[in-house]
Formats: sequence, structure tokens, C-alpha cells
Amino acid sequence: MPPFADRFSPLFLQGARALQALGQAADRLRRIEGWRRYIVAFGLGALTATALAPYYVLPALIVGLSGLVLLLDSTAKARNPRWAAFATGWTFGFGYFLFGMYWLAFAFLVQADEFAWMIPIAVPGFTGFLGLFIGGAALLCTAVWKRFGLDGPTRVFIFAAAWGVFEFLRGTILTGLPWNLVGQAFAGTALLAQTAAWIGPYGLSLVVTLLAVLPAGALLAHGKWRPAPLWGLVGGIGILLLIGAVRLSGPTALTDDRYVVIAQPNISQRDKFDTEKLIPNFERLVKITRDAIPPGAETYAVWPENAYPFLAQDPGAPRFFGQALPPNAHLLSGTYRSYDQGEMTLVANSAALFGATDKAGEKPLTGIYDKHHLVPFGEYLPFKGLLKYLGLSQLAPVEDGFTPGPGPRTFMMGQTRIAPAICYEDVFPRALYPQDERPDLLVVVTNDAWFGDGAGPQQHLDISRLRAIESGLPMARSANTGISALIGPRGEMLDHLPLYTEGVIQSPLPEGRAQPLYDRLGNGIFALLLLLVASMPRIAPLARWG
Repeated sequence: MPPFADRFSPLFLQGARALQALGQAADRLRRIEGWRRYIVAFGLGALTATALAPYYVLPALIVGLSGLVLLLDSTAKARNPRWAAFATGWTFGFGYFLFGMYWLAFAFLVQADEFAWMIPIAVPGFTGFLGLFIGGAALLCTAVWKRFGLDGPTRVFIFAAAWGVFEFLRGTILTGLPWNLVGQAFAGTALLAQTAAWIGPYGLSLVVTLLAVLPAGALLAHGKWRPAPLWGLVGGIGILLLIGAVRLSGPTALTDDRYVVIAQPNISQRDKFDTEKLIPNFERLVKITRDAIPPGAETYAVWPENAYPFLAQDPGAPRFFGQALPPNAHLLSGTYRSYDQGEMTLVANSAALFGATDKAGEKPLTGIYDKHHLVPFGEYLPFKGLLKYLGLSQLAPVEDGFTPGPGPRTFMMGQTRIAPAICYEDVFPRALYPQDERPDLLVVVTNDAWFGDGAGPQQHLDISRLRAIESGLPMARSANTGISALIGPRGEMLDHLPLYTEGVIQSPLPEGRAQPLYDRLGNGIFALLLLLVASMPRIAPLARWG
């Protein structure tokens, strides 16, 4: 038998050759100039988007973000370094958002004769706008590098901090859009996302970004490998896995006297606009719900967004539901509602709550929730006068768009306090319920049928899982064509219905967990973490990596 060293020396040799090849590739990236730099940045951004749902190619985060750091390193020698840094970041962001959110085009195809012409304008325009935030992060990052004379591996900390600042800005300004944060790539498995319970989605993204660019730190020392950043990457992933394993150990507690029933009718968006199919679709939804409600136990049935229009204003609805559904069942259904305000008639995208059957044999309307965070261009038209003059209109089936509600609310459904949210509203962390009214159950009703069978519905599901982790609360999620799910308070998938599947989820109601640190303290934790990461280059022991 050959000696130990002889047996493993080929592996060490192959590893050394691989590291040498990576070093050579890094040097080539740093030598790219001009328009070629922007083409490579666009490609790296598109590659990074594959780390998100539905692909989850997590190593793409390392290749893409580390590659961006190396490209930014090369901009110092450009004729106009600031412009080169911004343009490099912007083209990276354009590729990232264009390939990560291509599914937006499907919404324009539902009524293709009216809206398809907008696809080559709206989708690149919107994703190009989002790319400005990554351009800003790149500009800030390189400016700090130059201002403080930073060189070598520690620059990756400044990159991660700049990225974190601009992700937070993207999620908050101009109504905000925290969709496809880098940390969302880890939400495909609850195992990797558990730290969101303490540091929230922006903190998780900051950690993920820092881990992803550590290999660039090993390559930024010209002509010399710095192994410590690579050990940091391995150790960081190990810590995330350990935290996840500990938090997910043990079963999810279930109540023994309350049930949840989540219906997925699987009605295409075109069929929802077909008035001849409205009643048959509604009857089918009633039937699959009634058949799934267990006898005796208090049950909360959930229907998707706009399951039936103007349901809350139908005077016959309480009597109908009292006869069509078992007495023990409560119902929350997406709908529209109109109401008068002065001389105007306004329309809201709403959720109607019907209680258990009363002595009169009816299920009384016990609450109305109006969606307060509307989708720009989808549910209302910003700068309405100007954009209508230019020939643009919103996709909402209401001429003047929906009117926003007053804000998040909670309601009692029998023994359970719920916090409803409609579609896009669950994108925003710590905005699903008033902070002094913590519910027992999050309920999300949505209609992802607008976005086909592409990445959009799966990405939206991952966002919902993060909201459950951050709040420590279970979530009942009803989507018209999918993906409907019952999500546990640690983001675990207790049950789900795939896309384009008619069916019902029936389960005992999961119990929530103790209120997580992030739900109590909010983004202050992220701010402290951001300050710590940005300070790393000045901490003496770390400034001499390797």
C-alpha cells in the first residue's frame, strides 16, 4: 500500500492547478476594459440570477458577485473611474433583474391584444431602473476603496456593505420593491434561511453577499493567494447550516381543535375574465372547499385573491354560505368592493371574512380588509395624467385603478387572530400586521396566474417563507393557480399544491413560536450588522488576512 502522502498527492496537485487557473481567470477579469467589461458584467448578473428560484444554482452567487468585485477592481484604471464603476454595476444589475424577473412579461400577454406591445418597453425599462441600485452600490464601493486607500482582500467587506445599503434602499424608497434580494436565494430551503429570524431579510442578504464575495478576497491580492477568505466562506456556510439544523430540529406543533383548509381552484387568468365561466368556477370552488372541511372542529377556509368579485356586497352571500358550507367553517375570500366617497365611487382589492353559521342559518360578514400596498402599473397608475397622455394604462380591471386601504390589520376568526395580506403585500418585511397586534396566523391570498409557470410564482413563495421565519408565525397561502401552501413558523413547507393543480390543503392549524428577535427590533439589527461589516477593514487582525 503506498504511503498516505503518495495516495493523496494527485488530489493536492489538481487542487493547486485549479487555484492557479482561478488566479489566472481573476487576472483576466481585472484586465478587461471598455465595452467588454460591461458585456461581462451583464453576463455575470444574468448568471447570478440563476441562484434564485426556480433554479437555486447557489454557486452562481459566488461566481457572479466575486466576478463583479474583480471587474470593479479594474475600473480604477479607466479614463473615468466613477463612470466605469457605475456602468459596470448597472449592467450587472440589468442582467440580474432582467433574467431574474423576465416573467413580468407574462402579465402583458393575458390581454395580449391590448398590452403585448408594452413588453419590449416596460420589462427592460423596469429592470434597467432596478439596475440603478446596483450601479449605485458599485459607485459607493469604489469611492470608499479610493477614499480610504483600501487594497487587497478587505475590500470585499466594503462591497458587501455597499450592496446591503442599496438593497435596503431598493426595498424602501418609491414604495419599495424588495423582490429578489440576494438572501432570497437561501429561502428555497428553510435550512439556510433561519438566521432571518434574528437579522431579517436585509441582514440575511448582507451575510449571503459577504460569503459570496469572500473568494474574490482570496484573489484580490495580486500575485498572491490569501487562503483566509476561503476558510471564512466554508466556516460561514457551516454556521448557517448548524443554525438551521438546530432551529428546525423537532416537529412543528399543531393544534388539536382548529383546522385550516386552503383552496386552489386553478382558474386561468383568461377564464377569470370570462363572465360565462364565473358561476361554474365559483360553484367548483365551493364544492372542493365543502368536501375538505372536517366535521365538528373549528375550521378556517381560505380562498385566493379575487375568488369572486364583489362578494362582500352581495346581500345573499351570508345566507348562501350558511347553506353551502358546514356550520363550523369560517371563510376568508379575496374579492373586490366598491364604495362611495363624496361624488366618487372607489374600488378596493379586498378580502372578506365570513364567520361560523349563526342561529339564523347565515355566515355573517365579520370583517373587510382592503389591500393597502398596491402594485404600481398593475393596480394603479403613478403619474396618471402624464402616463395616460403617453398612451399607457394599468393592467387592473378597474378603469381608474384600485384605492389603497388604511394599512395592515388583524381580525378574529373564531378563536384565532389572523393577519390577512393580498398578493404583493407579503413582499414587505414587518408590514403584515400592526406591531402591537401579533396574530396567530398569517393569511396570504394571491393570484400568481398573471405570471404563468415561470420563476415568478416560485420566487413569490420563497418570499412568503421568509415572512414566516421572520415573524415566527405559520402562514396559510392560497394562490389561484398555485403555488398554495401551508407554511410552518420556521418557514418549513408543511404541505403545498403545485402550479396548475386543482385541490385543497387540509391540516390542523400549526402553532406559532416565540416572537423572533427581528420581529421585535426590526431593521436596527441590520444597521448594526452593516456597521460591523463596513468597519472590518479597520480591524487590525482581519486587515492582515493570510
